[in-house]
Amino acid sequence: MRTLLGMDDADLRELFRLMLVARRLDEEATALQRQGVLPAYAPARGQEAAQVGSAAALDLTRDFAFPTYRELGAAVAMGVDLVAYMATHLNIWHGGLYDASATRLAPFNAVVGGPVTHAVGWAMGAQLDDTGGAALAYFGDGASSQGDVHEAMNFAGVYRLPVVFFCQSNGWAISMPTTEQVAGGSVADRAAGYGIEGVRVDGNDVAAVHEATLAALERARTGGGPAVIEAMTYRMGPHSTSDDPGRYRSAAEESSWAEADPIARAARSLAAEDVSAAEEHAVAVARETAEKLRGLPAPPAAELFTFVYREPTTALLEQQRAWKESQDA
Repeated sequence: MRTLLGMDDADLRELFRLMLVARRLDEEATALQRQGVLPAYAPARGQEAAQVGSAAALDLTRDFAFPTYRELGAAVAMGVDLVAYMATHLNIWHGGLYDASATRLAPFNAVVGGPVTHAVGWAMGAQLDDTGGAALAYFGDGASSQGDVHEAMNFAGVYRLPVVFFCQSNGWAISMPTTEQVAGGSVADRAAGYGIEGVRVDGNDVAAVHEATLAALERARTGGGPAVIEAMTYRMGPHSTSDDPGRYRSAAEESSWAEADPIARAARSLAAEDVSAAEEHAVAVARETAEKLRGLPAPPAAELFTFVYREPTTALLEQQRAWKESQDA
């Protein structure tokens, strides 16, 4: 979905529908992890507006997005097959089952700051090939302190690459508050040091996020250079399903941010019947996705040794031989 700056009611209804699908599927995924279906999961509750609003601004005929392990909302907005996407969380394939090239969404990246360097590399290729496309790189405020991120921004600034650095500043780098790990208090302000555009946006306002991202992508595609967007939002749940946020943040803080819930906020601008229809749709999508996810067959065990290296190493071949012998015993 792409719009001109300024949206009509139909656009807002669609963004809300996508956000609600992301919320209900996120809840379903957390339940699946508690039931032992998923070995681990990183909830995105509270960040739906930042993810959906930004990803909906992409032109999927030429742009490419580079996610972390938490961008469920981006996958929903980009129309990625949700069963294939969620299969990545099963951790039994080499990556997920969706086609990254066709969907324009790169595979999960669990390396902190990793998507940023990949996005800059892709943007360099897009510039050299004159594709007219731009990269959208997702990362968090914690990742913004990684050296790789600084190097990527500097490189992009020097070569004026078509890339948008999208920081979901959710207040916490796991248990470390942003105020204690981001010097100066703003990721967006760092952009000036690299000679690129930097803007802060209300990350819980889906329309504001969409407009800021659309403008940055259009500028990047037309030679205006890279940009940093810092979407101010809040991780309402734990960092992962193995995390207990109650150990490092207060109930009062969580309650205060709950009032800014992007889902509830968007719902207030819609008619009750639109909200009801979106809820019915989201619940159905989440249930169907979970059911199909449970029914996916496990890959052949022999694939454990496939696509690990371009040319199998001696050690890998020895492991494969030992595995085959154990199967024949």
